[in-house]
Amino acid sequence: MTERLTIDRLGRRGDGVVDLPDEPVFVPFALPGETVTVEPIPGHPDRRRLVRVETASPARIAPICPHFGVCGGCATQHLGWDLYRDWKRGLVVEALRTAGLEAAVGDLIDAHGEGRRRVVLHARRGSHDILEVGFSAQRAHDIVPIDRCPVTAPALAGAIETAWAITEAVQPLKKPLDIQITATDGGLDVDVRGSGPLTPGRTRALAAVAETRRLARLTRHGELVVQRTAPTVTIGRATVALPPGLFLQATAEGERQLARLVDRHVGEAKSVVDLFAGLGPFTLRLAERMRVRAAEIDAASVAALTRAAATTSGLKPVTAEARDLFRRPLVAAELGKVDAVVFDPPRQGAEAQARALAQSKVPVVVAVSCNSATFARDAAILVAGGYRLTDVTPVDQFRFSYHVEIVARFVR
Repeated sequence: MTERLTIDRLGRRGDGVVDLPDEPVFVPFALPGETVTVEPIPGHPDRRRLVRVETASPARIAPICPHFGVCGGCATQHLGWDLYRDWKRGLVVEALRTAGLEAAVGDLIDAHGEGRRRVVLHARRGSHDILEVGFSAQRAHDIVPIDRCPVTAPALAGAIETAWAITEAVQPLKKPLDIQITATDGGLDVDVRGSGPLTPGRTRALAAVAETRRLARLTRHGELVVQRTAPTVTIGRATVALPPGLFLQATAEGERQLARLVDRHVGEAKSVVDLFAGLGPFTLRLAERMRVRAAEIDAASVAALTRAAATTSGLKPVTAEARDLFRRPLVAAELGKVDAVVFDPPRQGAEAQARALAQSKVPVVVAVSCNSATFARDAAILVAGGYRLTDVTPVDQFRFSYHVEIVARFVR
């Protein structure tokens, strides 16, 4: 049974929202002001499936990808740029308001650049024993086979064909493969997860794929299968050897924009601590003009960062340690002579570290976050501890998604 609704606003995930008296109803791919025909989604009383748009918003545009609406990778290709920009900035404004914080939020910085430099493709045998390779479907476990992805960078050219070749070599059963592909200076770096133990024959088949596709490296669960050349990335002046399957910012332009804001916010500091430092996108750039102490839970990232710092000329002293900042945050006694702290945690935020910083005397704290809700929570902790939130900038490197990066400055 269908019904006709008028959309009131955009929700946090980009869905159209109808504010009914009892509870809001969410309609994916609908825009504010539109009149739409919808139908129920079994098991989801607060959601509707869009059947057709009766009266379209002037902000509606044509999606750039034929898979949009089915593939789960993008949620907002139908939004015109002005609406999209205001909505994404509004995600940060609303998160701060909900946390009871007041701060000016800057304009959204477009950091898509050439596109995303890393993807995770999924592969498995579907119905009728047919191999499927692609991305996950919208809010489902199905795989949507794709032939291209327009939000990826040119450096990822051949990634989909590579994933198909790996899938055919491994011949997965019902359990999906996860194939992480990263564009590096040396070519594509591929890590395969979910294959189970490999027979010698399948190992040889994977090595043949790496040679045929001219991959920089192919690993399975981080274990080396074959390496043709070192997969490296350039960070500032430094060349960093990439450990298998390690995290990078989604776009190269996103990394540059985040680092630019961090550098501006630490100002003329002489000594900085970089927490959740990863491979050093901030550490290695900041070290061009100040001493940096870095901490990161992943030992492979710390080793790569340390090697890069040691082999790059012209840097100030860098020290790095492997440390679980969720369980052992740096405390006030360890931060006594530090001019500034930078922290860039995973999506769950840095609650324990924020509480420790709130008890410190560090003059400047710069927070980088990919989750507006956990950022607002951690920001509230710092403000309650005596910091003032002076600057908030949203950065968009996840174009067409509801994810947004935030860089913020706190002063004691």
